[in-house]
Amino acid sequence: MGDVSRLMRRRFDERARKSGATGPQWRTLKMLERHEGLNQGQLAELLEVEPITCCRMIDRLEEAELVERRRDPADRRAWRIYLTDKARPVLAELHDVASEMIEAALHGLNAAERDALTAALNTIRSNITQLPETKEAANG
Repeated sequence: MGDVSRLMRRRFDERARKSGATGPQWRTLKMLERHEGLNQGQLAELLEVEPITCCRMIDRLEEAELVERRRDPADRRAWRIYLTDKARPVLAELHDVASEMIEAALHGLNAAERDALTAALNTIRSNITQLPETKEAANG
C-alpha cells in the first residue's frame, strides 16, 4: 500500500505541476474545498503537517490568489481560509488529472474488483482510525 501510495503521489505531482500546483498545494486546496473557512491550525491538523508548514503553504496559495485569509468574527487573532474564484478552475483541472490517473491505475480491474478494492481500503482505514494511540505516538 505504501509503494502504491508513493507512486500515485509522485505521478500526480508530476501531472499537477503542469497546472502550476504542487501536490501539497492540491491537497490543501482540496481540503479547503471540503471544509472552507477552517483556521490555519485546523487545516494543519487535517493535512497532518506542522502549523508553520501550513502557514507557508497558505502564504504561497495566497500569493497565487487561490486562497484568501479572512478575520475570524469570533476571534480577532485568528484567520479563516477561503478559496477564491481563481481557485475553482484550478481545482476542476486537478480533479480531471486525478480522475485520469485513478482510471489509469485501476485499468484492468472490472467494476466488482474496483468496488471490492474500495471496500477493503475503507475497512483498513476504519480499522486504523479506531486503533488506540500509543504513548509513544501521543508524546511525539
